[in-house]
Amino acid sequence: MRRNMLSRRAFFGQTVVTAGAAALGWSDSSASPGKEPLTATTIRPLGKTGLATTVLGIGTGTKAWNKSSAQNRQGREGFLKTLRAALDAGIRYIDMADMYGAHEYVRDAVRESGIDRKQLFYLTKTTAKDAATLRDDLDRFRKELDTDYLDVVLLHCMTDADWPEKMKPCMEALSEAKVKGIVRAHGVSCHSIEALRQAATSEWVEVMLNRFNPFGLIMDASPEEVAGVLGTAHDTGKGMLGMKICAEGKRVAEMETSIAWVLKQGCIDAMTIGMVKAEEVADTIRRFNTAAASVAVS
Repeated sequence: MRRNMLSRRAFFGQTVVTAGAAALGWSDSSASPGKEPLTATTIRPLGKTGLATTVLGIGTGTKAWNKSSAQNRQGREGFLKTLRAALDAGIRYIDMADMYGAHEYVRDAVRESGIDRKQLFYLTKTTAKDAATLRDDLDRFRKELDTDYLDVVLLHCMTDADWPEKMKPCMEALSEAKVKGIVRAHGVSCHSIEALRQAATSEWVEVMLNRFNPFGLIMDASPEEVAGVLGTAHDTGKGMLGMKICAEGKRVAEMETSIAWVLKQGCIDAMTIGMVKAEEVADTIRRFNTAAASVAVS
């Protein structure tokens, strides 16, 4: 079965630097086909978006709401230390959202790191419900991050089956922003199976951020049902991202099991894991690499 093994497309995609990666100014010695196994810092294409990112991203919104998260509740220096540890280790995918309150921390960590913006993959999310607010958000997000463009912007936490109709003004505003070069791709994060199904078949959606783990915890439906929907979306070329890999910390002890399972489904291009303390970064990368090494190639 396709969902029970890593697809050939997924395997070879993990080691190829696409035109999108080149456009980002990335180069990686592990990106030559067949040269190195998949690791946390392998650069991988994001569907047919023309974008690419490290397979592992750092989440900045663990148990977050109202611009507060486990990351920033530890204090500025602690959060910056964690971000710098991830950047120093080669992670280039940073998952953010307006409600996490992480933008300015990321800006400062990147400034301190000296890493070229073109080497980074910024994903953030908006809760705007109208076009004017969304446009204001895009301007503010870029100012907070000190960047001219955002790699991916998602409509955050869609739950209704009719979200494509309700959110049409915001979707049109994001499409306009893409034409202007303000964003490079747009999409959604979903928090219900009905919303997820709509995203999987929407021509407008280019990137999906999905709650996905083998435990069925903090997900939109059973692992099998979600995998089927994500497989449909993946096969159309959407950029597919995973989150809640460890069920928001509830299954950290089984991280390797979950990562390996997610990779074997063949429908996720990259995944984000929330790392709060700096020392968690090296441990998460080690465990990702162990899990990836255990995945059989079909």
